[in-house]
Amino acid sequence: MNSGGVGESIRIDRLLVYLRFARTRSAAQSLIDTHALRRNRKHVLRCAEQARIGDVLTIAVGGHVRVIELLALPERRGSPAQAASYYREVDSDGLDRKGQMTIAASTLTADAPPDNSEDFH
Repeated sequence: MNSGGVGESIRIDRLLVYLRFARTRSAAQSLIDTHALRRNRKHVLRCAEQARIGDVLTIAVGGHVRVIELLALPERRGSPAQAASYYREVDSDGLDRKGQMTIAASTLTADAPPDNSEDFH
């Protein structure tokens, strides 16, 4: 278990496999491609994105949304119990209600300005 040296990080696709949220890196890529994964409230867009200790991941898997905080970085895929020791589940009491949105309600164009075409008549 990596204890968290300065600058330590891991590719997010590899992390998903090591933590057993995906069986393969291809399956992790599929989670990313379908926008089922966020890191610190932002959609993960690339498999090569880096995850660090303290990051909060929101993962839509199997019809459920799980919110986890990384406590340590795994060096390899281990047993389910070992994988669970690298993160903690964040329950609804631990969420920042102002900053949280559901995965299904968000889009990549959320930062785009609203369409004001009606104002130009």
